[in-house]
Amino acid sequence: MGRSGRRMRPPGDILQQIVDTKRGEVEALRRGLPELRDHAEDAPPARDFVGSLAGGDEVSVIAEIKRRSPGAGPIRTDLDPLLLGPTYESGGAAALSVLTDEEYFGGSLGDLAGVRGLVTIPVLRKDFVVDESQVYEARAAGADAILLIVRILDNERLRALRMLAEELGMSVLVEAHDGAEVDRGVASGASLLGINNRNLRTFEARIDVTMSLAARVPPSVILVSESGIHTAADVRSVGEMGVDAVLVGESLLRQENPGAGVTALAGQGRASR
Repeated sequence: MGRSGRRMRPPGDILQQIVDTKRGEVEALRRGLPELRDHAEDAPPARDFVGSLAGGDEVSVIAEIKRRSPGAGPIRTDLDPLLLGPTYESGGAAALSVLTDEEYFGGSLGDLAGVRGLVTIPVLRKDFVVDESQVYEARAAGADAILLIVRILDNERLRALRMLAEELGMSVLVEAHDGAEVDRGVASGASLLGINNRNLRTFEARIDVTMSLAARVPPSVILVSESGIHTAADVRSVGEMGVDAVLVGESLLRQENPGAGVTALAGQGRASR
């Protein structure tokens, strides 16, 4: 049973289980939509997440803050985001990703807001966004970017949520896992596209997912390889495919010094795409 008392589904259904949970959360969130809009308008200006990853000849590192995941289980449950964020920044991270889902990943918007106030680099809200209320909520908490997962959104909703986030000043990381999803993400107008090497149904991660799909992403779109990145050699491998940035969480969080882990991954060259 989950913490809420719901019976867990088989691993292959975990993504749908998470989305079902989100839809329940959104029902309550939407009741406060006018207030969320006001708070979003009052939030400090968003930092340039896309700009922090673009234009260099090295692969940028987006370092992630999360305590656990459905696939990996407990990762670093006692982490202090207020210490970890600045440690990542001093280690050379170009941006941060903060898991804000509570039930499955142990995160919160409080983690994001607290970290964002202590670093100068942009911060991504990593969550399962299915409704405009979550977009306003992200901006109100200080998020500079949000994640939109192609697999859980139809084309109309994907484009509408991206446009809303951009109207609020945020960047949008549109995430895909296979060729059809990459094509849908590009067609949606994404300027920042992530290829998730982790299958969100089985949670298996293989970096050759990025290797096989990178050529489908136009050079004008910033490309991020997500999950399954463990070593500098992994970063070099995706950099040779023209990847602009890597998003790394678990492999950093399992190290004694995650900041030094960022330093070890940073500075790898990237080829043109």
